[in-house]
Amino acid sequence: MYDKLDFIKEKYEELALKVSDPEVINDQAVWQRSMKDMSDMEPIVSKYREYKKATDDLKNTKEMFNDGDMDEELRELAKIELAELEEKQEALSNELRILLLPKDPNDDKNVILEIRAGTGGEEAGLFGSNLLRMYMRYAERRGWKTEMMDINDTGIGGIKEAVILIKGKGAYSRLKYESGVHRVQRVPETESSGRIHTSAATVAVLPEIDDVEIDFNQNDVRVDVYRSSGNGGQSVNTTDSAVRLTHIPTGIVVTCQDEKSQIKNKDKAFKVLRAKLYDAKIQEQNDEISEQRKSQVGSGDRSERIRTYNFPQGRVSDHRIGLTLYKLDYFLDGDLDEIIDALITSDQAERMKNF
Repeated sequence: MYDKLDFIKEKYEELALKVSDPEVINDQAVWQRSMKDMSDMEPIVSKYREYKKATDDLKNTKEMFNDGDMDEELRELAKIELAELEEKQEALSNELRILLLPKDPNDDKNVILEIRAGTGGEEAGLFGSNLLRMYMRYAERRGWKTEMMDINDTGIGGIKEAVILIKGKGAYSRLKYESGVHRVQRVPETESSGRIHTSAATVAVLPEIDDVEIDFNQNDVRVDVYRSSGNGGQSVNTTDSAVRLTHIPTGIVVTCQDEKSQIKNKDKAFKVLRAKLYDAKIQEQNDEISEQRKSQVGSGDRSERIRTYNFPQGRVSDHRIGLTLYKLDYFLDGDLDEIIDALITSDQAERMKNF
């Protein structure tokens, strides 16, 4: 590991000299690429320098401790400092191992998040609406922007499905753990006997994909236009602005009717289609890898029940890591970081076993 760290540090220092070269500065493409490489390496190099300093401090303190001329009072102080430095060195070593883990190339990308009502009828649609608000509030807390791509509501406050684009640095790195089946346990407003019902909604989190990252034949896509349905203002329900794309080889269907403009709806629909085709490709690759990899937190299995939201007890439980929080109201208001941080830590620990 330390040979690799030395190599990264040397490469970083070479780039630092390179980006100050007037010839490189004049070539903006090379300069920007070099600056990005430096930016990627900087957290590792900074942490490695911190580790090396702690190692040197530990070595010097050990030499002082082993000095036979040291009085007992100083020896006790050195003993305490030794323990602290050893603990610090070990912590920094673990942090470096995490930083060296292979990075998901999609981590810095925007997210296309899709919510679909599952089992439970109208109650599932209402829960889907709760989840939609939860993720939009979370995006707001993180300073990310959201854009509605498509929504199909039930007319009573619920949704059959909704697709939103979440724009923000690192959005995918945090939200990718949300893919799966979300289950709710509560008494529906329409339930006169007070019985608790169980309903579900599925969440799919897809990275926004550029044109060059997924190649498909436009002739394989059937484009249908139709009149938008649901609530709307001027132009909605009066013009054929809604767009439906069907990718014939895979059968993937994408609709978009949120915009008044057919062109804008078509552009949004193709964004979602690219993301879904990319996701299908990744899922196919994941099916071919080992069971050990499939068991990891971030596998993104769409059929896996990942979380339960229990209203009577005010709790939310993530089944992948066995974590339960008794602050459901805060969680549904977008306070997701405690569980997401725990999921990231669990995923990192699992990957470090094989690193």
